[in-house]
Amino acid sequence: MANVTRWDPFEDNLDELFKGFFLRPMRLEQSQEPMRIKVDVKEDDKAYQVHAEIPGVKKEDIQVSIDGNQVAISAEVKRQKEEKQGEKTLRTERYYGKVYRAFSLAQDVDQEQAQARYENGVLELTLPKRAAASTRKLTVQ
Repeated sequence: MANVTRWDPFEDNLDELFKGFFLRPMRLEQSQEPMRIKVDVKEDDKAYQVHAEIPGVKKEDIQVSIDGNQVAISAEVKRQKEEKQGEKTLRTERYYGKVYRAFSLAQDVDQEQAQARYENGVLELTLPKRAAASTRKLTVQ
């Protein structure tokens, strides 16, 4: 006759289930997140004021294009970070890429009067509103 034994499925696998559960988590260094252009847009009766954060970029690497009420900002990002200890390089990080941001405004922009200034990582755009074209009513004959 066979012996009858009680089998508990958690008895053998209980250690495996909680293996590493109570260990202190190890923090892995996060890779550098791609840069994003953060934009603030303000409006008054005559113009839009745009402040775009683009830190660490040379002003020669920034392009702004305006088409009617569409504004596009792009920049070439080149970042290098190198940590040395004596003559031995411990870590080198590089990020090269292009960032792009486009948005629409409620009214067309006067491209001829628009101005751009870049200082301390902030691009400031002054975008005057184009005078609204007067509507003409036609008489139906």
